[in-house]
Amino acid sequence: MICFRNCGMSSTAIIYLSCLAIVDTCYLVWVILLDLTLTFWVLQPFWHSYPWCAILGFLQYGSLYSSSWIVVVFTIERFLVLRSTAAKQHFSQARVTKLTCIAIVMVSHLVSVPLAWINIVTPVNFTVDGENVTLPRCRYRNATYTTVIVWITSFLSGGIPIVLVIIFNYLIGYHLCRASKLFTKEECRVIHGKSTRGMLRRTILLLGTVSVVFVVLSLPRFVTYCILRTKYNNENFNRNDYSIPINVAGDIANMLQNLNSTTNFLLYCMVSRRFRQELVRVLTCHEKAFDLGSILTHTTMKVFSVVDHKASPTVNPVSVVLTSLKQIE
Repeated sequence: MICFRNCGMSSTAIIYLSCLAIVDTCYLVWVILLDLTLTFWVLQPFWHSYPWCAILGFLQYGSLYSSSWIVVVFTIERFLVLRSTAAKQHFSQARVTKLTCIAIVMVSHLVSVPLAWINIVTPVNFTVDGENVTLPRCRYRNATYTTVIVWITSFLSGGIPIVLVIIFNYLIGYHLCRASKLFTKEECRVIHGKSTRGMLRRTILLLGTVSVVFVVLSLPRFVTYCILRTKYNNENFNRNDYSIPINVAGDIANMLQNLNSTTNFLLYCMVSRRFRQELVRVLTCHEKAFDLGSILTHTTMKVFSVVDHKASPTVNPVSVVLTSLKQIE
């Protein structure tokens, strides 16, 4: 949709959102398809043996890092573009954006390398069809190394990105509010052809919504994961015992994190009016999309897709000739 249809997004926004969709899809494949699904379908999934026990953790956290920091850099870039003309000329180049996304993904996977050693394959006794069997299981190391790495990972993938997204979305809203006060109400109507107060209010509302959704879906896993890997990081703790509240809270937090990876890309797309129109156009097979007038009519994609709009030349230019000029003293 965003790459091959006219959704009113800038080239840099398309690159950021495309990269976000790719890394979020990779995270869902590693976590949902391989980890969670195989746990319920297969008695002995392949990632319970070497070297997959280490590789799967590396891939999961590399994708999680990439997703969080693409959102952060995208938000910071939009703030810099709004504040500075020089930044707009620099960051609006597709080449710079592609290199930035590649660098984020590579650094994220590089930083996730130490996470390959937080797991260890150990033999575990199971009862299958009334018989006791011993199978290898990929489990966390009961060591200080695991606790330290988990805390660092939680802050890099959850804590710091959450704070930065909140701060820069607030700064974007603050900058828009200050810019709107440079003109009188009548001047704004002449410039925009309509009152900007409602548009500004809706933009601030959606900036807040983007921040709140990111926090609500990411923060619980940040908290529960740190608790599980600190207080309950021992061999005697049964992670599958749901009579323990932290196990229930941990699973709910993981579900919210998976939901965040599923909706991250869609959230930024759906706030664009043009994207919603094109989506309706595709789903209903209409040649022209409906005009979706709603509270989301003027949206944050006006912030997240800053484009230089050039006036198109008219088809029939009009020539004006002045005649019968008189000098008035």
